[in-house]
Amino acid sequence: MKLIELYVALFLSFFKIGLFGFGGGYAMLPLIRHEVVDAHPWISINDFTDIVAISQTTPGPIAFNSATYVGYAAVSNMGFSTFQGILGSAICTLAVSLPSFVIMTLICAFFFKVKNNPPVRSTLSVLKPTIIGLIASAALMLINKANFIDYKSWIIFGTVFLASLQKIDPILLIALSGVAGILLYH
Repeated sequence: MKLIELYVALFLSFFKIGLFGFGGGYAMLPLIRHEVVDAHPWISINDFTDIVAISQTTPGPIAFNSATYVGYAAVSNMGFSTFQGILGSAICTLAVSLPSFVIMTLICAFFFKVKNNPPVRSTLSVLKPTIIGLIASAALMLINKANFIDYKSWIIFGTVFLASLQKIDPILLIALSGVAGILLYH
């Protein structure tokens, strides 16, 4: 595949993800996985799992972080240079954010005129369960052998899950999970 063709394919894939990814980054994860692992095997499922983990711990929205990493990895995996990989990152990040930017600009211009319109309210109420389902799908997708390699992984997961129900600061839980992983696996 030529570099320009790869850039176009990456742009179109991430534009589609941005266009149909309602509900935020976690709801977009099944779409991202389908595009980059299944439809276009730019990365492996193990790389995807790593991307999700890294994207959760780095600042910024998970969809943007994932797009940035996939753009770089897809171009680099095809044997192109580091600079071309960085350009791939920029293309994917722009593509995933462009639909939201355009849609939100249009919605903000007209929302106050139609916010009490019954069809608009009905549509928004229908989208809520769909978004919850996509987020649940993303969570279930991450329960695999790459993430849960032994009983210690399940103990960390269970402890953090129960702690999150107690409304403990998520940043503290992420940091403590990292420390537990380092202590148990290194």
